[in-house]
Amino acid sequence: MRVRGETETVAGEPGNGGGARSAASTTPQRRPSPPAASEPLLRAADLGKRVESPDGELHILRGIDLAIWPGESVAVVGASGSGKSTLLGLLAGLDTSTSGQVWLEGHELGALTEDERAVLRAGRVGFVFQAFHLLPSLTALENVMLPLELAGLDDARARARATLERVGLAARLKHYPRQLSGGEQQRVAIARAFAATPRVLFADEPTGNLDRVTGRRIGELLFALNRENETTLVLVTHDARLADRCDRLFELDAGRLRAP
Repeated sequence: MRVRGETETVAGEPGNGGGARSAASTTPQRRPSPPAASEPLLRAADLGKRVESPDGELHILRGIDLAIWPGESVAVVGASGSGKSTLLGLLAGLDTSTSGQVWLEGHELGALTEDERAVLRAGRVGFVFQAFHLLPSLTALENVMLPLELAGLDDARARARATLERVGLAARLKHYPRQLSGGEQQRVAIARAFAATPRVLFADEPTGNLDRVTGRRIGELLFALNRENETTLVLVTHDARLADRCDRLFELDAGRLRAP
């Protein structure tokens, strides 16, 4: 059984032993198997993002409260321009909020410099983007190796090769992105994200540029790796089938997170 849209608040700061949590009135249900961890892996409290526009101040996100637990999968849906990608960037520490706080494994992201956030993400966080973001001058194997080498791992080549084999690209190791189909490029991107065995994987429209059949295969691969690696999965998607497979589902509407 899955819970659709459970916005959670956590009593106490991360790491102080105050891990009691309560569900908001939108959905009083709980997951059938409560997480073993005493603290969420990722938490947002009263998170907001606003920017200046020619017409004045624009509020993209307002009062977002969210707790995500180790090993679970969470989907965020909403209309184009609703702030889904902005929320993902804030949760991952790629962007900074104008109000509220985000904690990743007990570390408050807003209290860290950009370099410190990058260090925190290394080895903990993986990304899969709609546009793949592969380096055109590198082969599939080299694209997956690159973040592993930057992290200083001695077995980067072996790990990259094994992960590409896992996603069915053993015969494409020496191919460049231009020589790969859209589905193959996304599988390289997924391999790159999972190769470092991150604690949490953020996926921004991972099937958005793919046809229906290929998108379904990519979805199967994401959830298979999620189960095998016990990786927390946070998805932003327009794909209803993909979202419905997640443990919890939220909708962004007018900058606020709610149960659909």
